Amino acid sequence: MENLTIIISIVLAVIFLLFSIVIVNQKQAKIIQRLGKFQSVRRAGISLRIPIIDQVVGVQNLQIQELRVPVETITQDKVTLKIEVAIQYLIKADLDSIKNSFYELADSTAQIESFVFDAVRAEVPKMELDMVYENKDNIANTVMQGLNSLLSNYGFDIKKTLVVDILPDAKVVDAMNAINEQKRLRQAAEEKGEAEKILIIKAAEAEKESKRLQGEGVALQQMAVLKGREKAIKDLTVGTNMEIKDATELVMKLIDQDTLISMGEKNQNVVFMNSGIGVKGKIMEAMAGADIISNQQKN
Repeated sequence: MENLTIIISIVLAVIFLLFSIVIVNQKQAKIIQRLGKFQSVRRAGISLRIPIIDQVVGVQNLQIQELRVPVETITQDKVTLKIEVAIQYLIKADLDSIKNSFYELADSTAQIESFVFDAVRAEVPKMELDMVYENKDNIANTVMQGLNSLLSNYGFDIKKTLVVDILPDAKVVDAMNAINEQKRLRQAAEEKGEAEKILIIKAAEAEKESKRLQGEGVALQQMAVLKGREKAIKDLTVGTNMEIKDATELVMKLIDQDTLISMGEKNQNVVFMNSGIGVKGKIMEAMAGADIISNQQKN
């Protein structure tokens, strides 16, 4: 009987000890009440309490938490849209903050959501749809500043607020996509037109350069011909004591003769008409003059 009493005492002592132990995980805090009244905050580690008298009534998470709040609102240009706002916050680790965050706010999540609804619906109706996209950071900052002002006295610290999504009505999205598509098509057409314009300009520049080079070639050719004629006239005047006028006329006749022969060789259907006896005689004289020059050059 005595042994049984000892065993029972040991078991009761173990149970009492087990119920007396309070284990708190890292980045957590447990709220202890004694007979219904706040008694203490237990932080990470192990501690003891009086069983039954001391009770763990709450566990506060001290990590950074995120709450996503979807808000449906309307813009200044009467476009209905849904905006999703992400709130990143934490409970400060000091004793008063942990205590106030637990006792002062009955439902902190619901109260944060209510404020976000109010802040977003106060800002977005002042803007047109395009401005909402452009000013989403301003909307997020407005919500963040308001939440910090509201909740800092209750132990909350708002770390960051983000507008993570803006979803207009499906018909509006389709219309926006159509507008963007038309813009891209117009830009593509403009780019194509510019490319074609550049090609035309380049082609015109190439043609201009080609004609310039061709003209320079013709000019050089004509210059060579003139120099050849000048040399022939000089040779005639020196070799035959002809007057410059007669030598010039003779050279021109020889050039005409070469031209006629070339035309006859290229087209055998050409018929040449003699314009007078004087022409033949002059040609014969030119040929005789040419023989004289040739003989003098040989000697």
